[in-house]
Amino acid sequence: MGMGFLFYYMFSNVNYDFNWQSIYSYREKFVDGFFMTLIISFFALMLSLIIGLFFAYGQNSKLILLRFFSRFYIELIRGTPLLVQILIFYYVFAGNLGLDNRYVVGTVILAMFSGAYVSEIIRAAIKSIDKGQYEAAKTLGFTPFSSYLYIIFPQAYKRILPPLTGQFASIIKDSSLLSIISIREFTMSAQEVNAYTYSTLESYIPLAIGYLLITYPISAYARRLEKSIQG
Repeated sequence: MGMGFLFYYMFSNVNYDFNWQSIYSYREKFVDGFFMTLIISFFALMLSLIIGLFFAYGQNSKLILLRFFSRFYIELIRGTPLLVQILIFYYVFAGNLGLDNRYVVGTVILAMFSGAYVSEIIRAAIKSIDKGQYEAAKTLGFTPFSSYLYIIFPQAYKRILPPLTGQFASIIKDSSLLSIISIREFTMSAQEVNAYTYSTLESYIPLAIGYLLITYPISAYARRLEKSIQG
């Protein structure tokens, strides 16, 4: 409540003449961008789960080359800005591979970026399982694959879900950087409306509210999951 009064006080005293009517005619552009952000984020999350599972397995693999490649990928992705990755992957790799659909490329880039973090989430959850569980599975005659499938993953799942839900919220916010390669998601829509109307705050305030409407329920759900697991 106090934060609401603070925002109201700040905006009511700002030296700026709001003209909401100027952006009203572009409301469909905001709606289209909003749903495009949801679509890109959803498919990026699904793909990042696959990537994360693969590299989580790769880090624990007995194959030295796979283990080294997995570690190198994760450190490279986590150690460089997403903005730089978008520019390099789109203009260098995608261009040489003949991939010209910027929406597909943007989704893949976002998934690759998020996949490194998902991999660490999965790896940390698996590592947190007591070693006695592995030994018990081996004693009972489980194969390594069946041990993970029936014993390790069901326990790790509860520990993976809260941070994974938070990662989904991060994907949504990170998708705003895809506007740099002219993907018409939510941020790009706000930038275009601002360019048409020169109404900067009127264009970007709905953008902030839109992201908040998407990410806040996800963040709240993640906190509930953490409390339920701890309880």
